[in-house]
Amino acid sequence: MLSFTKKEILMMRRLNTPAKIQDFLNSIPANFEKKGENTVRSPLRVLRDNKAHCIEGAILGAYILSLHSYLPLLINLESTKDDLEHVVALFKKNGRWGALSKTNHAVLRYREPIYKSIRELVMSYFHEYFIDDGSKTLRRYSRSLNLNIFESNWPVAEDDLWGIAEELDKIKYYDIAPKSFFKSLRKADMVERRAGKLMEWTKH
Repeated sequence: MLSFTKKEILMMRRLNTPAKIQDFLNSIPANFEKKGENTVRSPLRVLRDNKAHCIEGAILGAYILSLHSYLPLLINLESTKDDLEHVVALFKKNGRWGALSKTNHAVLRYREPIYKSIRELVMSYFHEYFIDDGSKTLRRYSRSLNLNIFESNWPVAEDDLWGIAEELDKIKYYDIAPKSFFKSLRKADMVERRAGKLMEWTKH
C-alpha cells in the first residue's frame, strides 16, 4: 500500500488554514488529461503526479482540511448538458460556509466563509457559471458528501477514486430554481465572457 512520506505529511500539516490550502491548490498545474484518460486521483497521487482537475483538487483540499479538524466535505455543482459540472470542497468556520475550488478558469474559485448556508454559498457561483455564448448553466447542487464514509485508505489509493465520483452522482440534488425561471435568463456581458476565457495554466 502507498503511504505519504514524512515530508508530504509535514507540508500538509503546515497548510493549516483554508486560505493556505487554496493557495497550494492553485500552485498545482491543471490536469488536462491530454492522453484522453479520465482520472480521479487520490490526494497522494495528486501530490506525486503534481497535477489536478476540479474533483481531484477538491478531494485533496477536503483531505487536508480533515487534518485540521474540518470534515472532508464535497458538493457537486450540476450544469446543463452544454457545460461541465464542478466539484468543490466545503468548510465551515465560525458557523459560516466557505469553499475550496480547483479550477483553471478565472471564475468558480475560492469562497470566503461568509455564507449562512450551503445553498447561499452555491448561489454565489450562479452568475459566474456560463458558457462561451454567455448562457448561464448552473441548475442543481448536491447534498454534501462526507468522505469519511469511504474506506480509510482513499487518501493514499493507487487506483482512481471512482467510488467518490459515483456517489456524488447518486446522492440527493437540489434545484437552484424552478425550471420556468431559466427560460428568460440574461446572458453574461461580453466583458464577463472575455474574463471567463482567462486561464491559469496552459497546455504544453
